[in-house]
Amino acid sequence: MTSNLIKPETCEQLLDTFYAKLRTTQVKKLVFSGVGNRDVYNITAPFNYGGEEVLLGRVEERSSEFSQVFFFTCEHEVWSPRIHTHTYNLQDPCVTMINGELIVGGVEVITAPDQPEVIVSWVTQFYRGRDIDSLCHFSSGPGTMKDIRLIELADGRIGVFTRPQGIRGGRGQIGFTIIRSLEELNEQTFAEADLLKDQFVPEEWGGANEAHLLSNGHVGVLGHIACMDNQAHKHYYSMAFSLNPQTLETTPIKIIATRGDFPVGPGKRPELKDVIFSGGLIRSGNGRAVLSVGVSDAEAYQIEIPDPFIEYELN
Repeated sequence: MTSNLIKPETCEQLLDTFYAKLRTTQVKKLVFSGVGNRDVYNITAPFNYGGEEVLLGRVEERSSEFSQVFFFTCEHEVWSPRIHTHTYNLQDPCVTMINGELIVGGVEVITAPDQPEVIVSWVTQFYRGRDIDSLCHFSSGPGTMKDIRLIELADGRIGVFTRPQGIRGGRGQIGFTIIRSLEELNEQTFAEADLLKDQFVPEEWGGANEAHLLSNGHVGVLGHIACMDNQAHKHYYSMAFSLNPQTLETTPIKIIATRGDFPVGPGKRPELKDVIFSGGLIRSGNGRAVLSVGVSDAEAYQIEIPDPFIEYELN
């Protein structure tokens, strides 16, 4: 594990390192039906539930930010809404398992009281249950905080990733804390999470999108790092690093995928052309992994890449 005495690198520096390494990839666009003309993007990685493959996706009209989260199942390479399953008025879903329970999160947008078409804030909401059809709300994040992620650690406790902004977090830093049970996932937990040190330069930002328990007890973090150019266009890249949950030491961030890995396609808006959003990762056990991403806020893809977490388990 590398200590946090390393100066954070910019997106540009990380891209230089990324492009200097040869790698082979295999890319597949996901096909969806049953949602009308709406886009499906910012998907989770598929997971097995009751013998069927399931994923969650953000479903949204191209001209709107008001979305729903659907559970999808796959048949003949086409993903369709899971029958008789509740949908959620949320953005950017996430999913994990903790102590045998399914944990689903997503971002609820808050609108102005007198202008319901105007979004003024957002809140991450969490649901839990033993199965998809019995999920109940149990916790809400702080106002304007996205990218809250949970993971069951090796000792049974729960790691919590946060992403404060503003006075404490600037454009967006990653925080981490440990709780003993889901009942402790509350306002105090989010507020007191320690900031991981030296991950982003002040002009850039990032967040955790999914956490993986590694064989050595450390946590492999799948996330995004982002910057903005002088035309106010955003640039989002998939990244990874490892965290020692006991000491909060982290490895340097590395980019693992970019928009250029995927075919040219539509975008929600011109300033989102160079955006991919990490949704989830499935480690194949053969040195490879499949990364699920949202692309340009309009499409969903999977890409097979070298497993980004293997090197963290060798130390």
